[in-house]
Amino acid sequence: MSNPLPALQLEGIVRRFGDLTVLDGADLTLSRGEMVALLGPSGSGKSSLLHVAGLLERPTAGEVLIEGRATSGLRDGEATALRRDRVGFVYQFHHLLPEFDALRNVEMPMLMSGAKREEAKAKATRLLSELGLAERLRHQPAQLSGGEKQRVAIARALANGPSVLLADEPTGNLDIETSARVFETLLDSIRNHGLSALIATHDRALAARMDRVVAIRNRKLVPVEIDPADLAAK
Repeated sequence: MSNPLPALQLEGIVRRFGDLTVLDGADLTLSRGEMVALLGPSGSGKSSLLHVAGLLERPTAGEVLIEGRATSGLRDGEATALRRDRVGFVYQFHHLLPEFDALRNVEMPMLMSGAKREEAKAKATRLLSELGLAERLRHQPAQLSGGEKQRVAIARALANGPSVLLADEPTGNLDIETSARVFETLLDSIRNHGLSALIATHDRALAARMDRVVAIRNRKLVPVEIDPADLAAK
């Protein structure tokens, strides 16, 4: 039976770095299968919010719940295991391991979670093939284009079957045409795998394609309405 609780909840998140407060009471509920865009200029706290949501950083105050499970009391090892198994990440820069080919890069998260080599290989092959990379399995990152590297990174994020996908400007390092193709691939993958997603972007046109949009303002999260007429005028 599926878990009826939200995929991700952020409750009163505060994040301080010394005297600098980046987030101050940020709240968000990410429903099952929902895609939410996160807008905000550079330095507004988007990356910090994603790092807290993905258990890469602990909030100064507040609570992060993954599928209803509170995480503030987890030991580091428990938080790492929960992040590895239930959360996928796609970053602006692919962060692929340069010494490994595309297949091995996607296998790695599964092997680290205890999957058998043949099972990991089969699933990595399937994911890469779904993303149009069946002919690139044995290519190392240096042999791939920017868009191909980012598609490998998407496959890697899906490898352990997460319920939540977090993406931080996933097409921000690509040219306009490649960015559009990769973003389409990302959205298709999210839908096909039934994930919930929180995607940080500065592109309002891309944000408008998601279920809803929030932005960081005054260190909190607020809903944003994007007028299609404004996009058409650009």
